[in-house]
Amino acid sequence: MPAAAWAAPTLRTLEGQTLDVPQTRIRELTERPANKAGDFVLYWMTAFRRAHYNFSLQRAIEWAAELDKPLVILEALRCDYQWASDRLHRFVIEGMRDNAADFSGQRLLYYPYLEEEQEGGKGLIRALTDRACVLVSDDFPCFFLPRMFKAVDKRIDVKFELVDSNGLYPMRGADKVFSRAFDLRRHLQKELLPHLAECPKRSPLQGYSLPELSNLPQEITKKWSPADLDSALDGGEFLEQLPIDHDVRPGPIVGGSVAGRKRLTDFIDNKLDEYGELRNQPQEDAVSGLSPYLHFGHTSVHEVFETLSERVGWNPSKVSGKANGARNGWWGLDESVEGFLDELVTWRELGLNMCSHRDDYDQYDSLPDWAQETLAEHADDKREHTYTLEQFEQAKTHDELWNAAQRQLVRDGAIHNYLRMLWGKKILHWSASPREALDIMIELNNKYAIDGRNPNSYSGIFWVLGRYDRPWGPEREIFGKIRYMTCDNTRRKVKVDGYLKKYSAGGRQTELGFE
Repeated sequence: MPAAAWAAPTLRTLEGQTLDVPQTRIRELTERPANKAGDFVLYWMTAFRRAHYNFSLQRAIEWAAELDKPLVILEALRCDYQWASDRLHRFVIEGMRDNAADFSGQRLLYYPYLEEEQEGGKGLIRALTDRACVLVSDDFPCFFLPRMFKAVDKRIDVKFELVDSNGLYPMRGADKVFSRAFDLRRHLQKELLPHLAECPKRSPLQGYSLPELSNLPQEITKKWSPADLDSALDGGEFLEQLPIDHDVRPGPIVGGSVAGRKRLTDFIDNKLDEYGELRNQPQEDAVSGLSPYLHFGHTSVHEVFETLSERVGWNPSKVSGKANGARNGWWGLDESVEGFLDELVTWRELGLNMCSHRDDYDQYDSLPDWAQETLAEHADDKREHTYTLEQFEQAKTHDELWNAAQRQLVRDGAIHNYLRMLWGKKILHWSASPREALDIMIELNNKYAIDGRNPNSYSGIFWVLGRYDRPWGPEREIFGKIRYMTCDNTRRKVKVDGYLKKYSAGGRQTELGFE
């Protein structure tokens, strides 16, 4: 693609004002006018939980400036979502504390709310939108959020916009579902470059002087008290009284935009150069570790790309210009950087594409026809080992490498990228049926993984069963034509002795990790 394709986007208007947020990233479920008599513009922060590089926040600021109204940011955490646990709650609240610090002293009102009993927050959005000019929230295509937004839209009368700040490419930039990474990569090689110029602002409030709102009405804050975030994180006492899963304890991964930025800086400065060579080695700390921060929106993919571009000196003139679907050579950079960008861009955007276009992204019947056919043909094959959900969860299989991967998931909230593939393949191998294997993978991943419940997580789980893949030979028992992996072969390919020691059955959790 020629360098000339790199150009600033055409600005649109917002009732006469310039609009920096691309129109392709803005969606209304029901068309309504703004309520100019309202008291404030409300940004309901649900998926992009950050103060920087956030198109949703930027759009809310644009509305507040246009209407000359104060901006209220509601960041809430309910306690009745599926798989709610101490681990996930603490990670999110750590991010809320960072946001409170970022918004302190800014000309806006930040309103953190932590639900302390099931349905304790019921009515809060309606109470706020009754006084709002516009409601803006985050267009996340996965988990319970799309259903929640549709339900809210039916109950309110105010203008309600959802804004896509998920990926480098707008989710609705393409009108089809891509069945292979190769096909999406080829599409992005043709279409992505102009969208890279449409980057959200690092500091979206800069240059604006919005009216201030000192307090919300007492009838709102008395019923739904703003959270004391420091107390909520102090000693775990707050978490202990919530109706959530207390068996899934917080792990060593700290949440929030500050921790996410430190992780990004450490990766680019110290690990990126060896990423291509060492990323598949479980004993090496060579992966980015950014997935949890991208999932909860503490870190933006635009910030990652911008920081990386500055580090390696990338500019559009380096792009090959060949829309051939090939991974290597697309960006005109070295192997390690190209490999990381393929994960960050192609594979991450692939999951967003699927979840934003198909409601059945998490259903067995969404698998390719060839995969369903071959799995059905082998569903009754004899299995030498069969384990229940509980046995898998407790890492009680016959294979120590698989058990170690499961212990890492339970203890840390993550599995090394390469071993996560093996983890899924053996669940398929050792489950009573492919459908049961899918249920087990979803349950364990979404319960324990900090980056679970995400389009990228579902891509990985369903890849185990044939999504984004092709038929493989020779045809095997249980797997049929599904790609096959073994623990023994993995041991031959990568070094695991240190990994097995770290995640042995006797390993114990410490404040700094496991020993």
